[in-house]
Amino acid sequence: MIQHVFERAVESGANAVYIATDDNRIRERCVEFCDSVVMTSNAHENGTSRIAEVIESTCIKDDEIIINVQGDEPFIPPENIVQLAKLLIENTDAAMSTLCYPIDDEADIFNPNVVKAVVDEHQQALYFSRSAIPYAREYFSDNSLNVDINELPFSFMRHIGLYGYRASFVKTYKDLSPTPLSVHESLEQLRVLEHGYRILMASASVAPPHGIDTPEDLEKLLLTL
Repeated sequence: MIQHVFERAVESGANAVYIATDDNRIRERCVEFCDSVVMTSNAHENGTSRIAEVIESTCIKDDEIIINVQGDEPFIPPENIVQLAKLLIENTDAAMSTLCYPIDDEADIFNPNVVKAVVDEHQQALYFSRSAIPYAREYFSDNSLNVDINELPFSFMRHIGLYGYRASFVKTYKDLSPTPLSVHESLEQLRVLEHGYRILMASASVAPPHGIDTPEDLEKLLLTL
């Protein structure tokens, strides 16, 4: 799965692609196909913190744009990686960028492994949650929709497991204290919002398949390929 993620990152045309891990079993497998495997501390609480160590150990410049592609996104379209980088290039005041995509399966709305995003009219993230948000009470009943999902006057948005930031902000992030919402939702991006930073959002230009969170996710995805 990690090799698929690596290959999609290479296809994006990135200047450099690193695999960061704290597990020797992963390192031993990944060095077979990647020359830039970086061993990190096992004390990191999330991927952004781990990337901060990679930035320091590899002397990446502060103005470099970093795209964090998580290891459970083996079929992420390279176009989405490029799109995320362009968002930061074109919006120099944004601390961070990420993508979302309309949900077309009712079950995903109520699946806690599918993170939902709420975005304002200026394409800034308002909130992320594992719960069904926004809570459209006139359309909900007993954790289900009482209308066809295609008849809703709005779209529930699935957060895509990609993060973009400049190296300088990654260094800032590692010094931000954990926040209640980020801890309870187990979503690292909420720490950014709770500390008052903006996250720029965009709808993914290419529909990305689901990430692989469970064995059932893998089985379901393989049936669609």
